[in-house]
Amino acid sequence: MSLLDSLSPASPLNSLLSRAEALLGRLEAVLPQALAAPDWQAGAAFRYRRRRGAPVLEAVRHAASIRLDDLLEVEPQKARLRQNTEQFVQGRPANNVLLTGARGTGKSSLIKAVLNEYAPQGLRLIEVDKNDLVDLPDLVDLVAERPERFVIFCDDLSFDEGELGYKALKSMLDGSIAAASDNVLIYATSNRRHLLPEQMRDNLGYRHTEYGEVHPGEAVEEKISLSERFGLWLSFYPFSQDEYLAIAAQWLRYHGLDEAQIAAARQPALVWALERGSRSGRVAAQFARDLAGRGAPVQEAPAVIAGQAPEGLDHV
Repeated sequence: MSLLDSLSPASPLNSLLSRAEALLGRLEAVLPQALAAPDWQAGAAFRYRRRRGAPVLEAVRHAASIRLDDLLEVEPQKARLRQNTEQFVQGRPANNVLLTGARGTGKSSLIKAVLNEYAPQGLRLIEVDKNDLVDLPDLVDLVAERPERFVIFCDDLSFDEGELGYKALKSMLDGSIAAASDNVLIYATSNRRHLLPEQMRDNLGYRHTEYGEVHPGEAVEEKISLSERFGLWLSFYPFSQDEYLAIAAQWLRYHGLDEAQIAAARQPALVWALERGSRSGRVAAQFARDLAGRGAPVQEAPAVIAGQAPEGLDHV
């Protein structure tokens, strides 16, 4: 029997203890809480997030099922990321990877496909939003003793001046006194090579000596220091018209259209890209999803039927 139970309900001490317990309960709700391990058998992909201030690592129940063979026109990038990941899952040295370049060209999809390729060999992926990168040390400590190999995935990564996650990521990549666990790599995607905004005033940090040497200013050095800590850079470029059409055809096959329907969809695919002002892989996938979802025979654009293709259509 506790002291509280032994006291009379009307006792002043009883009232004081009840208030103290209520206060401690409220304090526990706001104090930092340790990150608990998830059910590691629940899947190959996990998501780190905060709920009511508490860190949570939860399994992704329905992870993307994309495969490496589904991705076209990025063969050099695919080969290099595959090789780096294979080294990693085999316990050999491997690099952190930064995938940068044009939007919608398959950067994130390539990482998801690599996970599906190597998950049977023990690869696991943990997606972390840039706002939660300050918790990276705790996350790395949690998985350090696990037998699996973990990729920390940061999608669409870029920072504004003064964001806390920038320093945490920079230290984790290379610079902290504590070495990162050898079963953890960071794969990040970004449309920006140097991850921080670059402004004209940064050039004021340059100075010229009497010998003609140019010394980069500290502001410029700081802005490029983060991306340089990624050992492997993979660059993605806008697709040509033929590449865009090949990707659209691949997605149409994925949705079950036959070759005759795919051939008939060529002009509508170009019109779709023209209307969107882009011929990225994402736009091609959206076109295929729209066409397959409508389930109707492909109709050519009226201007094409009339023999008057829209100006610039063949150069979308």
